[in-house]
Amino acid sequence: MVLCGTAAAADRHYKFNLVSTSGDRESPNGKAVRRFSERVAEASDGRIRVNVFYSSELGGQGEVFDHLMKGNVHFMLEWPMTSYDQRLAIGMLPYSVLGWDDAIKAYSKDGWLRQIFERVFAENGLRYFGPFPEGFGGIATRGKYATRREQAAGLKVRSQTIFPLPQVVQAMGFESVPIDWSEVYTSIQTGVVDGDSGNVIYWDYQYFGDLLDYYVHCKQVFGAAAFVMNAQAYADMAPEDQQIVDAAAQQMVSQQFIDARSTDEYWIKTAQENGMQYIVPSDADMQRWVQQVRDEVWPQAEVAYGKEIMDIIRANASVPE
Repeated sequence: MVLCGTAAAADRHYKFNLVSTSGDRESPNGKAVRRFSERVAEASDGRIRVNVFYSSELGGQGEVFDHLMKGNVHFMLEWPMTSYDQRLAIGMLPYSVLGWDDAIKAYSKDGWLRQIFERVFAENGLRYFGPFPEGFGGIATRGKYATRREQAAGLKVRSQTIFPLPQVVQAMGFESVPIDWSEVYTSIQTGVVDGDSGNVIYWDYQYFGDLLDYYVHCKQVFGAAAFVMNAQAYADMAPEDQQIVDAAAQQMVSQQFIDARSTDEYWIKTAQENGMQYIVPSDADMQRWVQQVRDEVWPQAEVAYGKEIMDIIRANASVPE
């Protein structure tokens, strides 16, 4: 029976679509998904083919996520979308982790946050392979910047469209304008917003560096895209082929944990060398923002996520120094 199963798996061919909507071919995300596709093809002797699409080639973030849920797209590397379940963005809860060591512990294979993710994604018909961490986000603006709530008044900044990110920006004192990634450049250029929020400096420098002057590293969110697969498409694979996909995905996730911190430091330095002012809030300003945002946003999150999940988060969240 084992021999027959192995032979059957060896004869099966698959053609999958993988989308990373936030980055082009040469972005860290784009390079990572391309390597994933190559590893899967190599390990399966070409039987498992993963076609990779970048940026907005198949539509915006929300549109592609709809295709993933319906099975038209099979893999997606993206910040979680919340149109089906707000709990999919639990990792975006502001100031739940405050440093790299805490983030690594939370997102590790047996980490407290990873366990929540796996359960919630499975309940939504998705196979969660793990996070693709980028680092701690900030707020990039032009003209002026803010390191405390009273300075932020009147500054309009783009936020991702998923809860609770617009609420986070609002709690920090800015005017929050939820905008899809594909429309951010034009929105800054035309003055619809004064900047962008929530991203590591790479995205703000590389994509909007000609428009933005300041990057305040307020670290309100630990940016980690989710690498997921349509659960039915995964279940339809032979067990041996599932193992090939699992191994390649784990390789990608593990490598990104190694690369993310140094990559973020590289782009901080590069942005500064090319004219973007990089600002780290004082300890007092950071503690003030952490308290303000937790006080205002976490009660809203409990309504969205439920008391059980928020109790786990409160019990494990980083403690401000």
